[in-house]
Amino acid sequence: MLIDKNMNKQDLKNATGISSASIAKLGKGENITTDILLKICEALDCRLEDIMESIKE
Repeated sequence: MLIDKNMNKQDLKNATGISSASIAKLGKGENITTDILLKICEALDCRLEDIMESIKE
């Protein structure tokens, strides 16, 4: 989605104010808080469903 918005990880970090550690977690597919997800959605003008996947256990 970053590519579609002509953004890179640094642009996302600057637009959202989230930490480098959170950006790294995103890249590794690790868990992050809903607050961070909402900040990303606001910066990318998208919905949660657009950036996350629900995995049933």
